[in-house]
This record gives sequence, structure tokens and C-alpha cells, in this order.
Amino acid sequence: MDVKKHIQDRAASILPALVDIRRHIHQNPELSFQEHETAALVEKELHALGLKTQRLANTGVVAIIEGKNPSKKVVGLRADMDALPIVEVNDGRVYRSKKEGVMHACGHDVHTTSLLGAARILTELKDEFEGSIKLVFQPGEERLPGGASLMIAEGVLQNPKVDVMIGQHVMPGIETGKTGFRPGLYMASTDEIYVKVTGKGGHGAMPHFNIDPVLISAHLIVALQQIVSRAANPAIPSVLSFGKVIAQGATNVIPNEVIIEGTFRTLDENWRAEAHQKMLTLAKGLVEGMGGTVDFDIKRGYPFLKNNEDLTERLQSEAKSFLGEQNVEPLGIWMAAEDFSYFTQEVPSCFYRLGTRNEAKKTTFSVHHPSFDVDEDALEQGCGLLAYLAISELQR
Repeated sequence: MDVKKHIQDRAASILPALVDIRRHIHQNPELSFQEHETAALVEKELHALGLKTQRLANTGVVAIIEGKNPSKKVVGLRADMDALPIVEVNDGRVYRSKKEGVMHACGHDVHTTSLLGAARILTELKDEFEGSIKLVFQPGEERLPGGASLMIAEGVLQNPKVDVMIGQHVMPGIETGKTGFRPGLYMASTDEIYVKVTGKGGHGAMPHFNIDPVLISAHLIVALQQIVSRAANPAIPSVLSFGKVIAQGATNVIPNEVIIEGTFRTLDENWRAEAHQKMLTLAKGLVEGMGGTVDFDIKRGYPFLKNNEDLTERLQSEAKSFLGEQNVEPLGIWMAAEDFSYFTQEVPSCFYRLGTRNEAKKTTFSVHHPSFDVDEDALEQGCGLLAYLAISELQR
């Protein structure tokens, strides 16, 4: 059997069914660790294929497709299922979210549907490969501590032991029909920063009686940037951004406290720990030096994501064979974060990008945008490439 042609043909033939599944999931989004309906749908689809399922991390679903000599090698395929707390733009799309304030704005509906499509194809081909393919439908990628870490803790990489993991994520910056790979360092770690600066409030016309936490906070935000611009090795990508500052005063009222929230991201664990300590030390010294007090809390998030170089180069080569060399693009470092990074810390792994951009269909908005959408034709490549990469890796 020409396995590649069979996968390509089947991916094309099941596309209409996959579009229906994706739209159903899109219309019924569920927030992190609340993916009960989505998990039930996944189980139903897998049971229809004759597969047994297991629950991990409450709403996570796992199934195994066994080929000949099933213990020879195990390839894991991962898709995340959760949505985001975003109000979807009402632009007339027939599959708009039915849950106001909850939206699949990061393509997880596509990831889940693509893996379900790959499962259909792979179950048909189980006599054509040796080894097993573990299907991992993961909850809670968008929320700490990350569903990947919970599923790993509950044994998703064991029984049978997973030898390599493969993950796929939509990319609106890449045209539909194309994909992107990057061996080695790819995505950043992510930490959440929560700060409360306390001073002494009072009338804005009498600042000499007050300890102004707004002024202190302004100095603190600016000063913290020197940790990236002057303390970091320029060869190590680092980002420190503050997106939330709350000072509940008025034009003539200095408040008692200011709340600041932000994120720190980098690609080096040693520097990450060092930067944390530098931020804490600087904040305490600066705020107390100006007469205030500070509560500076850093919630440690996902680690950096590093694709195994040998595996990723192999899969990139196989993707060129499946899609055509002109349809496989190199990726640059991206300072966003992903909890697939937990898998990369445990087993050789590859996290690649699926193009969903189509100017004519207006699927050009970035992930996490209220107008985000995908070119659903990408589901054909999404399911087909996952299936082909899994079999190719088993056949090595």
C-alpha cells in the first residue's frame, strides 16, 4: 500500500466531517479544566473507532492505537482542548460561540479535530505499521499549572512508555497548506508577576503628607526594565512586560496602594532564576527607599520549549515529502509560551506549526484576538500530516 497517498486521500475525503466537528467544538467552548462536553465528544468519536479511552487530569482523554508488535515503539500525539475567556466578535459567522465570554481564540478546536481525524486514518492503517500511537487530548493548556504537567504526573507518558511526542499548533502567520518547524530552542518560559505597592494615601494637593504609591510604582516599572536591558546576557532572549496597573485614586486623590501585574519570559533556566531574584531585590530596595512597602510575588509558569533537534529535523523532512518542500517553512524563536514544553522536558519532542492564514477568508487575526478564526481547509493538512508523521517515525 502507498501509505502516503492513502493518508492524503483519506484526509481530503473526511474534511467535511472534520469541519462539522470543529464547528461543534467552536460553538461549545469550555474554559481550562472545565472541558467536560469536549472530552465526552472526544470519547464518543474514539469509541466509534473501536478504541478504549482513559481519563487523566479529570477532563483529559487518552487512547492507544496498536499496530503490529505494539510495544516496539510508541509515538505520542497531543492536542489541547480548552478555550479562552474572550468575547468572540459577532461578524455573522454561523458557528460563533454560543457561550458569551468564552471562545476558541487559540485554535484548540482545530487541534482536537485534527487529532480526531488522524485517529480515523491511523486506525485504518494499524496493519501497516509496527508499534503504537498514543492519542493525548489535553485539558488546561491556557491556565497554570498546565494540563500537560498534570497528565504527566498521572502517568500519560507511561504504560506504555512514550518514546517521542509530537504536537501541532495553528499559526495565522503561515498560509493554509503550509507548515513550520524549528529544531532546538523555540518558545519561552513564562512567569506571572503580581505586585502590590503600598504607601500612604491622601489629598493630591498635599503630597508632602503622603507616601505616593503611584509615583513609586512608576519608578519601579521603569527600573525593572534594566534587568532585561542591562543585567541579561544579550544572547539570551528575555521579555519583561507589565499589562495591568491599578491605582484607585482620583484627579485629586492619592491612593493607598497600586496593583501591578505582568509577565517575564526567557529561554534559559539559570538566567530565569537569577532574574527572579534580581527583581525581588530591586523592588524591595527601591520601594522601601521611597518610603513604601512592596509585596512582590512571582508565580512560576511553564518552562521553555526546546524541540529535539534530531527528531524535529526528521519530521521536517517527512513534512516536505508529504506537503511538498515549498510548503515547509523555518520558524524563528517565539516568546510566547506553551505547556507542551513539559513534554519536551521528559521525552524527545517536536512542536510544529500548521498554517491557517487565508486573506480572502479573513483568517489573518492573531491568536487570542476576538476576531480570530481559521481557514477550515487546513484541517485536511492538520489531520493528514499528524498521521503521516506518526507512521513515519514508527517506521524508522
